[in-house]
Amino acid sequence: MSYIDSVMAREILDSRGNPTVEVDVLLDDGIYARASVPSGASTGANEAWELRDTDDTSRYGGKGVRKAVNHVNTEIAAALEGWSADDQSGIDKLLNQIDGTPNKSNLGANAMLGVSLAVARAAANSVGLPLFRYLGGVDAHVLPTPMMNILNGGKHADNSTDIQEFMILPVGAPSFAEALRWGAETYHSLQKVLKGKGYSTNVGDEGGFAPSLKSNAEAVEVILTAIEKAGYKAGEQIAIGLDPAASSFYEDGRYVLAKENKKLSGEEMVEYWANWVKQYPIVSIEDGLAEDDWVNWAKLTARLGSQIRLIGDDLLVTNVQFIRRAIQENACNALLCKVNQIGTLSEAIASVRMSHNAGWAVAVSHRSGETEDTTISDLVVALNTGLIKTGAPARAERTAKYNQLLRIEEELGEAAEYAGRMALKG
Repeated sequence: MSYIDSVMAREILDSRGNPTVEVDVLLDDGIYARASVPSGASTGANEAWELRDTDDTSRYGGKGVRKAVNHVNTEIAAALEGWSADDQSGIDKLLNQIDGTPNKSNLGANAMLGVSLAVARAAANSVGLPLFRYLGGVDAHVLPTPMMNILNGGKHADNSTDIQEFMILPVGAPSFAEALRWGAETYHSLQKVLKGKGYSTNVGDEGGFAPSLKSNAEAVEVILTAIEKAGYKAGEQIAIGLDPAASSFYEDGRYVLAKENKKLSGEEMVEYWANWVKQYPIVSIEDGLAEDDWVNWAKLTARLGSQIRLIGDDLLVTNVQFIRRAIQENACNALLCKVNQIGTLSEAIASVRMSHNAGWAVAVSHRSGETEDTTISDLVVALNTGLIKTGAPARAERTAKYNQLLRIEEELGEAAEYAGRMALKG
């Protein structure tokens, strides 16, 4: 058993050039580990609090994280010195006790998560196990189907679609490595399709292309063309996933689709998605309705829940309280797990377990502001969730996660199982 010798944090930059928190944990046996924390652009109102130096606009426009770093280097470091590194649950509970607020607004969820993840990595290193095995035990073996955001809109790109993300899922691939290849080939095919139509091939925050298209539907159409030109069959080999991030275009009780000059009620928005599911090979819709539109979430699930995955992100914010409510109200049938939404590893795992117990699917997700940290790649295998959302197969902060999954698949060898279509069935 190893004990925590020291904890130290620093301010680094994420993939959008904004500050974030990185934490080093040193154990008394000389073992060391590091973790860094992502940050979202499209964030749910009920997410755990990301502490930034908003009162100091002279640095990074008020986005600095010196306060969060200081919390790690002072009260957190002092509290954890001598603590057993393998007591993840105990450490995460202690962090919550020190913070003492419902939304982690005292220490900051970014400070707490950096410590929580670094401790887990240090404990895994101390016993000589890869992180996925340390967290998941002997049953960890499922490689996830990637949900690749290859066309960006909404808050992830300027002057693009109302809908935030258009994803491809290589559900028919025989392995994760092949799924990654299929996705990368389709991504490059899409670039050619867009160029051929005279559209920009600049990319958004998550590596997907961000053209100024004529309509939301055109985004799906160009992706279907790209799938075909890459040599694959849409629906059979590669399916479509959406993240509308509907809270971002929900105004005064209406869904405002500026690209289409439409203002829809909640019920009309449900019908809108139902028509898309009829027309296109869509297997998942994340945040198809606003985060506080619970009544219409239930209607959406009643209408489409037997056909596709309806994933709660802003609706659930990786929080067991909201997941419990959604289960009771049949408001969705899948969770998007973002560890920084809740602030500690233990709480994120509890959210996944509650969702699995309800028969839901779970996708482990990155954020739009990412780092080179690959913890979510290990976590998705550890929990056998079968779905990962970590952007386009481009930009180093995204490919780092995919490359780590390639290494895990190689390490597992014949024991590795690619989720493929099974991840869509709960």
